[in-house]
Amino acid sequence: MTISNLIRSRCSLAAAKTFLENVKSFSSHATFAEHKPLEKIRNIGISAHIDSGKTTLTERILFYTGRIKEMHEVKGKDNVGATMDSMELERQRGITIQSAATYTIWKDHNINIIDTPGHVDFTVEVERALRVLDGAILVLCSVGGVQSQTLTVNRQMKRYNVPCLGFINKLDRSGANPYRVLGQMRSKLNHNAAFVQLPIGVESNCKGVIDLVKQKALYFEEPYGLKIREDEIPADMRTESAERRQELIEHLSNVDERIGELFLEEREATVEDIMGAIRRSTLKRTFTPVLVGTALKNKGVQPLLDAVLNYLPHPGEVENIALVEKKEQEAQKVILNPARDGKEPFVGLAFKLEAGRFGQLTYLRCYQGVLRKGDNIYNSRSGKKIRLARLVRLHSNQMEDVNEVYAGDIFALFGVDCASGDTFVTNPKLELSMESIFVPDPVVSMAIKPNNSKDRDNFAKAIARFTKEDPTFHFEYDPDIKETLVSGMGELHLEIYAQRMEREYNCPVTLGKPKVAFRETLIAPCEFDYLHKKQSGGQGQFGRVTGVLEPLPPHQNTLVEFVDETMGTNVPKQFIPGIEKGFRQMAEKGLLSGHKLSGIKFRLQDGAHHIVDSSELAFMLAAQGALKSVFENGSWQILEPVMMVEVTAPEEFQGTVIGQLNKRHGIITGTEGAEGWFTVYAEVPLNDMFGYAGELRSSTQGKGEFSMEYSRYSPCMPEVQEKLVHDYQVSQGLAVDKKQKKKN
Repeated sequence: MTISNLIRSRCSLAAAKTFLENVKSFSSHATFAEHKPLEKIRNIGISAHIDSGKTTLTERILFYTGRIKEMHEVKGKDNVGATMDSMELERQRGITIQSAATYTIWKDHNINIIDTPGHVDFTVEVERALRVLDGAILVLCSVGGVQSQTLTVNRQMKRYNVPCLGFINKLDRSGANPYRVLGQMRSKLNHNAAFVQLPIGVESNCKGVIDLVKQKALYFEEPYGLKIREDEIPADMRTESAERRQELIEHLSNVDERIGELFLEEREATVEDIMGAIRRSTLKRTFTPVLVGTALKNKGVQPLLDAVLNYLPHPGEVENIALVEKKEQEAQKVILNPARDGKEPFVGLAFKLEAGRFGQLTYLRCYQGVLRKGDNIYNSRSGKKIRLARLVRLHSNQMEDVNEVYAGDIFALFGVDCASGDTFVTNPKLELSMESIFVPDPVVSMAIKPNNSKDRDNFAKAIARFTKEDPTFHFEYDPDIKETLVSGMGELHLEIYAQRMEREYNCPVTLGKPKVAFRETLIAPCEFDYLHKKQSGGQGQFGRVTGVLEPLPPHQNTLVEFVDETMGTNVPKQFIPGIEKGFRQMAEKGLLSGHKLSGIKFRLQDGAHHIVDSSELAFMLAAQGALKSVFENGSWQILEPVMMVEVTAPEEFQGTVIGQLNKRHGIITGTEGAEGWFTVYAEVPLNDMFGYAGELRSSTQGKGEFSMEYSRYSPCMPEVQEKLVHDYQVSQGLAVDKKQKKKN
């Protein structure tokens, strides 16, 4: 799709000229845009459910802005793949695994873009992208609508208070119904959403879009939609567009005072009035403008870029807060200054780590000040000083060196030893740190071992790299079953890492049967009064703890809490951390089935100490003994992760699919159907979901598909609990037998 291709395909000279201007415009600005004012910067993410068209949309954005000269498809026949899917595995599978950053220029505005994965297994990639972005495009499929991962992405946007635009994609698909999707945005996502564009035809009849704000019809002509022709609204759509424009104004008048006054006074709202109201209410997250188009067929992408400039915030319109942590004082909040004048000291947040060709690559967002090549920066957490030898901007897996970065920019550093979520400053005396990134707990574990014992070094390198890059990927050795375990967000997550070990480290590995991350919890409060006393010559050990271990409410059943309720000096305050440490150590491995304890609160109410023999160690052992006594006296149960499952298949298989979910102890929470297809929503224990993909495909002639995401922990079935307890006791018994044999 180069210029010669455009001319060869009888594209008009005007369109080819426009494309050339975009490319020239980009190359003239390709150096770092230090002189760009804050208002001309946008940091956006593209998020959605699996296969909604995020990567295809990003590819079109890069093409129309002149950032790339050729467009490629995610599952293209040319084996090149989309620009943002730079990993070989991504191109083979046609999915996004890692979020990829790029930047481009549209109408003299710098746009930093992060393309994120859709699979729930890579949800941490979306978390850390949204943590550092100012706005987002929520892409929805016009056939699938609001799906399970859309709900997750929506929750993540809410967590980080990210304003968003809705983009209903794939209008060209059979069964496309953007009106149904808008209804789902209102009912399922609780968005105050309204169309700012209407489609002119759907499916094979998709011709263009109507701009409801400016009351114009837009047609995307020439090959690849390079030329946009404005025209009058088609006669058969004038009534509908007038009604939808009125609906847009009504939705805005509910959340914006200025447009509300015009609406009440029945005065005509101008284009500027409506655009101003959309921007103000979108920034406050009280309104979501909805645009339509089809990225694959090159329709509706340029107006979406205009909407990003018109309705999403620049870095100066977002309040970013850092905490000043001073000893023995409560952390104070400080609002960071995003001005691009470099007068304030630099503050940046590391949001992603990646092993590149030249060592560790650390992605950062600059929130305040300016950073230049050769400057020294300090890690607020560790206090380490780092001298910057190289600053780069990223375009997928390509790097472009720059000399300085300003507030609002996303960039990367080399050779910086840090963790994801660390804050960096140029002035260590400030003692500033930014809120870190929310990391969900892993839900699936598998045994892993290299096929060849000679590959152990490469295996260790791969594990060290992947656990550092991905905080949801955990690695541990279980001495009870004598196996090495990896834990992650799902089977796909762990499979991808196993394949990457073979491809990138030449270390083939074998994954064992998946294991679920069960939890143990208490059913009813149980009191404890435990004395730890040991005397064997010299200083002894003495510590007594009294209190209550009680269950937390169901919505907090993944937490473990410790509360000090002691009065007076029976338990000296310097020993309290030891008691908490002992409790938390015991909570790592329960005595019922060997899984972690959760959903419990340790309330320390009283105790006793000895003037000579008491120590932090003694109280730590006393806390552990107290927990063992509660295990013997209290009643315990096992919790299991329950997944929210969404299955879509042709209607003739509905009975079969529901029967399969019931067999797997699923609870059906809802069903809906449209044009020969049905979608069923259910909550199913993760332990019963293994092998479901194959079963679904074989029973629906390969037409069924499903997605699932973690919902909550809830008590497991009695027979499952009995089996887990029995298996654990057998494994413990075997371990004891082996030890005795060795001794004999």
